[in-house]
Order: sequence, then C-alpha cells, then structure tokens
Amino acid sequence: MNKDFNHIESIYWVFTQLCNDKCDHCYNLSGPQGARISTEECLQIVENLPDYPDRIILSGGEPLAERWKLYAILDALKEKYGDRTQIMLQTNGDLLNEERLDTLIEKGVTRFDIASIDRYHKHAGKRLDQLAELFASRGVNGDDKDPLIQIDTYLTKKPLSWGHWGATEDMWLGGNWARGRAMQKNIWKRDPNHNFCAVLSGGIGFLTGAEGIPQEISIQLWAINPCCPGTIQPMGDARREKVADVLTRVADDPIMQKLNEGDPITMGESIGISAEYAQQRTNELENICLWCDEFFRKHYDMEKLAVRSVNSE
Repeated sequence: MNKDFNHIESIYWVFTQLCNDKCDHCYNLSGPQGARISTEECLQIVENLPDYPDRIILSGGEPLAERWKLYAILDALKEKYGDRTQIMLQTNGDLLNEERLDTLIEKGVTRFDIASIDRYHKHAGKRLDQLAELFASRGVNGDDKDPLIQIDTYLTKKPLSWGHWGATEDMWLGGNWARGRAMQKNIWKRDPNHNFCAVLSGGIGFLTGAEGIPQEISIQLWAINPCCPGTIQPMGDARREKVADVLTRVADDPIMQKLNEGDPITMGESIGISAEYAQQRTNELENICLWCDEFFRKHYDMEKLAVRSVNSE
C-alpha cells in the first residue's frame, strides 16, 4: 500500500450543509437550517489538506448558499495549489447566474456538476435548459455528462466542463437512504443486498483507489470519513489534524483495510465478529450502512482504533 497520503486522488468536501432546498432524501440534513462551520475553520481545513490532491470537489448543502465562504475557500485553494489541482463544484444550480459563474471560473473552478435533476429537488430539473444556455454562453463544455468524471482525463488539461444527474433509488442514493431526512421521512432504502460501500462514493478505495474508482476521502464539514455518507465516527478532525496524518494512522488497521476493500461484512473478523453474524445483522437492519453504524457504535472505536467489545458469534 502506498502510504504517501500527501498525494491523494480525490477529496469530496461538504463545507456547508446550508441549502436553499430541503429535499426529503437528503442524507446530511441540508436545508435552510443546515449545519455550518466558520470561514476560519474552513481555511484551517485547507491548511490541513494533503499537499498534492489531484482534484477537490466542493459540495453541500448548496455551496452558493454560502458563496462568500465558498469564494474564500477557492482563493485559499488557488494560493495553496495554483493550477495543479482540479477544482470541481457540485451544486443544485438554483443560485447560479452569469455573475456568479464568471466569479467561480475566475477563482479556478473548471468542472460543474448539477446534482438536482430528479423528482426530489424543488425545480425537479426544470432549470436544465436555462443552465445549459448559461454554461454555453461562457464556453463551458457540456459534452461530458458523466458525474464525477475520471481524474486521468483532466490531470494535465483542465478544460471547463459541466454535467448533470439526479438522485435515484438504485444508483446514487443506495446506502445514503439510511441517513438524515430519508430516515426521518421513512423513505430510506431497505435492501440488505445493496453494498453501497463497494461503489463510487462508498468506502472502497479510500486508501488505495480501486478499479475504475479513484482514491477518495470525504470531509463532512470537518469530519474526515472513508465514504460520502460518513461513518458514525469520523477518522479525524480536519480542523485540527493533517488529513495525511489521519490516513497514515488508520492505514495499517485491518478493519479500515476491509472498508478500503468495500467489505463491511468481513471487517469485524479480526476482532472475532464473523461474517455470518455481520450478514445476519445487515439482514435484520435491512441496510449495510446501518450495520456499519452498529459495528462502530458497539464493537469498535474508530477514533482510538480499539475494540469496544468482542462478539464471537
């Protein structure tokens, strides 16, 4: 395993959970009362990011709901990385206009992903044609529609591009349904056979990358996680710790290595929790992410990398 975590392929950072919308499916409870951290904390996180990330995806919430904070982050990223890191913005597009698009491009954003073309968001995709015209007016290429495009295409050239997608039960939500407002609204996905950990935005590859999947970690506000929805305990606090140091600390842990393989079912074997028991609990909980929550809540302390209790079933 390459342990030089000062180089990392991808960082997905939700720097705000403030949003102009309040979607029923939202896994991190974004909305008009969504959680926030200060600009000063965000700038400290920038200081603690690895020295050589290939791309950074800024998301929310809705990033443009706190656009002055977003602009400060972009300025700090540009000062730290220059043009060697691709900066991507994931937005619902509701607050995007000509002036703001010009500012974002000037501050270094080269990829825009509109993540609201579905039935859950308030406009349900009705602004798509308007957004297409807006991007075209600024020379932003819309030919590459794939979400979170492959890094190797954009390592040397970073052309302006945009794409779009929306939430679906099978693809983009998956395990995320067992989080946030989807749980509150009782619309979460009950499917113990769906392994969200093994797909893009899951835990797979957060240390090493995987076939067709970049090495990516998630930062929810300040919490460093191996996956987009986030484990019930974070690996570390990006306000106070170097992200590379956190990854180095967890890299040799056999449980974290199993998450890196996208395999929560066998992650407890090293501490006496069998795959059969894990599968049984996943079936009973109806969701593999809920088993992951239970595992770290009852059996293993991710912060201390220590056993809470041993279950040999």
